[in-house]
Order: sequence, then structure tokens, then C-alpha cells
Amino acid sequence: MVRKPAADSNRTGPDCAETAIPCAINCLLGTLTKPWIMQILWVLGNDGPTRFGALRRKVDGISARVLTERLKHLEERGFVYRKYEATIPPAVTYGLTNRMAEMEPVLKQMTDLGQKWFEEDVRAGRIPDREILEWPARRRQSGKAPSLNSTSNNSGR
Repeated sequence: MVRKPAADSNRTGPDCAETAIPCAINCLLGTLTKPWIMQILWVLGNDGPTRFGALRRKVDGISARVLTERLKHLEERGFVYRKYEATIPPAVTYGLTNRMAEMEPVLKQMTDLGQKWFEEDVRAGRIPDREILEWPARRRQSGKAPSLNSTSNNSGR
């Protein structure tokens, strides 16, 4: 059974669920598996620091409200930083922190494994060949990150 920590809990991170056997991986996976998180991290990892509007355009299908919530959560967890410039209009830029630099080898391994399994699935006929050819072309044309919510399966980070 998963419970939210009590307000007086001594746990340090937000949304770190308590389980019968507390585990640090629960907190990490709880963040990384939230909808849109990996797409946001993928864009920031590939494009570098990005302003809010550009980030919203590159993460296909995300609303401004959800993007704001996810970025706030990632900032609280120390995965991204927020740079505010008091200009007219205000400029807000988001980028990856050193904490995410530590995740780079893990994400690289996951990307390599995902690509390997995806290719095996295509060869085995579990995924039509056209899907592996379609999403990179759509990415180049639209400049948007692949969406895990679409019908196309991809292994991009």
C-alpha cells in the first residue's frame, strides 16, 4: 500500500511515497514516470536551456498548465533549474542541473536498450516497420519531441 507522507514526516523530497519497505528508487521512479517528464527531460537534454514557450512547442500535446506543474516538480527535485529574467515580457529559461548530468549514463543505457528492444520488436513483427521510419521524420519536420502518448512507439529519451 502506498501512502503520502504525513506533513510532519522527515522525508526530504516531495511526493516520496512511503511503502512497507522504504526505497529511494520509489522516489526517483515516482518522478521519472510521471506523464510528460521524460519528454521534457529529453528536450532539455538535447536542446540545452530552453525558454518556456519553446519548450511547450517542442513537447507535442502538453498544456501550459501541465508543463508548469511538471517543471515546478522537476525544479523541486533538483533536476532542472529555472532562470528568470525581469524583462518585458519576462524571460523564463529552464535547463538541466548537475544532478541530471549524473543521470546521463543511466539514460544512455536505457536509450540503447530501448533501441535494441524496439528493433527486435520490429524484426519480430510486433511493431510495423513504418513506425520506426515515421517518427524521426516527423521530429525533423515539426521540431517537436516524440510523444509517448501517440500511437507511435519510440525509444528516444
